[in-house]
Amino acid sequence: MAVLVIGWGTSVKIAAIRTDLSQGLNGIQRTIAAVGSEKYVDIVGSFQTGYHISGIAPFGDLLVVLAYIPDEDENEKKISTSVTPRQGTAQCPEIHLVSWKNDEVTTDALPIHGYEHYKAKDYALAHAPFSGSSNAGGQWAAGDEPLYYIVSPKDIVVTKPRDAEDHIAWLLQHDCHEKALAAVEAGQGRTELLDEVGSRYLDHLIIERKYAEAAQRCPKLLRGSPSAWERWVFHFAHLRQLPVLVPYIPTENPQLSDTAYEVALVALTTNPSFHELLLTTVKNWPPTLYSASPVISAIEPQLNSSLMTDTLKEALAELYVINSQHEKALSLYAELLKPEVFEFIEKYNLHDAIHDKVVNLMLLDSKRTVHLLIQHRDIIPPYEVVEQLLHSNKTGDKRYFLHLYLHALFEIDIHAGKDFHDMQVELYADYEPRMLLPFLRTSQHYRLDKAYEIFAQRELVREQVFVLGRMGNAKEALSTIINKLEDIEEAVEFVTDQHDDELWEELIRQCLQKPEMVGMLLEHTVGNLDPLYIVSLVPDGLEIPRLRDRLVKIVTDYRTETSLRNGCNDILKADCVNLLVKYYHEARRGVYMASMDEEVHGNRVDDGSSRASERSSSVRALDIKSRTRCGARCCLCFDPLPIQDISVIVFYCCHAYHLSCLEGGLDLMRSNSNQDSDNESDDEDGSPSGGSRMRCVLCTTAAA
Repeated sequence: MAVLVIGWGTSVKIAAIRTDLSQGLNGIQRTIAAVGSEKYVDIVGSFQTGYHISGIAPFGDLLVVLAYIPDEDENEKKISTSVTPRQGTAQCPEIHLVSWKNDEVTTDALPIHGYEHYKAKDYALAHAPFSGSSNAGGQWAAGDEPLYYIVSPKDIVVTKPRDAEDHIAWLLQHDCHEKALAAVEAGQGRTELLDEVGSRYLDHLIIERKYAEAAQRCPKLLRGSPSAWERWVFHFAHLRQLPVLVPYIPTENPQLSDTAYEVALVALTTNPSFHELLLTTVKNWPPTLYSASPVISAIEPQLNSSLMTDTLKEALAELYVINSQHEKALSLYAELLKPEVFEFIEKYNLHDAIHDKVVNLMLLDSKRTVHLLIQHRDIIPPYEVVEQLLHSNKTGDKRYFLHLYLHALFEIDIHAGKDFHDMQVELYADYEPRMLLPFLRTSQHYRLDKAYEIFAQRELVREQVFVLGRMGNAKEALSTIINKLEDIEEAVEFVTDQHDDELWEELIRQCLQKPEMVGMLLEHTVGNLDPLYIVSLVPDGLEIPRLRDRLVKIVTDYRTETSLRNGCNDILKADCVNLLVKYYHEARRGVYMASMDEEVHGNRVDDGSSRASERSSSVRALDIKSRTRCGARCCLCFDPLPIQDISVIVFYCCHAYHLSCLEGGLDLMRSNSNQDSDNESDDEDGSPSGGSRMRCVLCTTAAA
């Protein structure tokens, strides 16, 4: 079946040329018999247009119509008169793509030269159909598109169906860059178009001064091309808009040259509004991407200028750390009062570098600073710390910091800060008065007169009393206790510690001026003074509150004390007697010295090594004494004492006997004496015979 398209005036008709007569295209049954090669035409479509048709051609299932649009004034004149319309008012011819039912798909104007003077008959439309079939899915295969020729008196325009690249080019031409980008990403057109579309899109945004949006689009448009990224980095830098691009600059996949990163960081140092971004970038970017020196060189000239901010200082400190300039970084961290400065000091062992940073560290964390200074007082001597705290012009309670430091130093070493003990007295008085007395009792390096002035100004009475006692002015100290503290117990304790009898008289004299003091004195002097003596000094007629109760208590306490003393004396006397009796009996007891054979045998059977050692030591001591008396001879037979072979008995009186001689002598004495009662009362001794207690023959005979 062939199709004939007819365009005439403003009417379009579509005819189908058929050879089959059984069924018409319009649905009417044919009854005429088919004849050989005869063909028949059926009108399958018809519609009217609002323009003159200068040419018409098929376009697959659609129609291409070359439309001539006359001027409105010209149409009116045609209706009213037969006069030829004036020239020069025609409009551009248009190409309309319509369906067979006049549903318009698209329209495109043709700016042909001199179209104003042309009539509908001056145009012609011809086409060269392709050899393939019609479009499939609205798209011809590459190279199969039909060509259309629009002919005018002076121009010939060749047209063909738009492809994806034409569509993208049209979108770019009409500044529809987002749609063009979406079309390329959807796979329409060549892949190489993505770079071109991206570049033109960025150029468009830059021209529109939409720098932030352009920077935001860069990761998507530039993708993984290092050269493209570097080109746009330097382009943004030239436009002084690099800070908006920095957050999107990749650090890997792709990784750019170190110069690109350095240029980006330097650009962030120029304006305080970019310093926060600079700090974040320095912390996030790997330090291996760039060299910190160019960025440091860009920041350092601003240190003393108005452009310097705390954020820029912190960023500079981070760059110093990257560049291994730790001491410079520490100075900035301390100036910024960063809490992590203490860990930084310990990590890089920067204790030598904190000499001039004591005040800043104290302002940051006084407790940790004091601990640090005390630990390393050999590196940072106390005079340096005190000097900095005293002469610092920074805000903060410098005296309190000084107190904390000197107090901690005193607890570690009482002599380390001795040159500042006068100052420390005043600091204790201001900040921690409860520590004054322990300090005053321990230290010997403060001036008593200056300390007394400080305590007097601040009405620290107990501290005044202590200093007066140290100064030797005990009477004034006692007067201060009585008149200001009115504490008799403390006064009695003070007088007792002074060991001065005149102070007791002074205490009584001052207390007699106050009746209440007299009663309190009576209560607290039991054991130190005779209460009767105090009572005898009380003037007649002086009224003492609760005197009767106090006297009863004094008498009761005195009796109790007297009873305790008597009991203690009795116990002491009994202990003395018992010890003397024990000493007497021990003195009378002899020491048995066995022969060498007996001693060895005894050690094997009964005795331990400790007892043998004790006995041998006693023997040696008494043997020396016996030599002075008897010349190492037996007092009965006067033979030498061969200790190695014969057992010997030595007494505390330094008389020595052979065991056999002593036993014989004692037997003789027992037969001639009747003093059995004394022998029965004696304790058993450790003699080998196991009989009654042995006695020195010479001493017993002399006593008798």
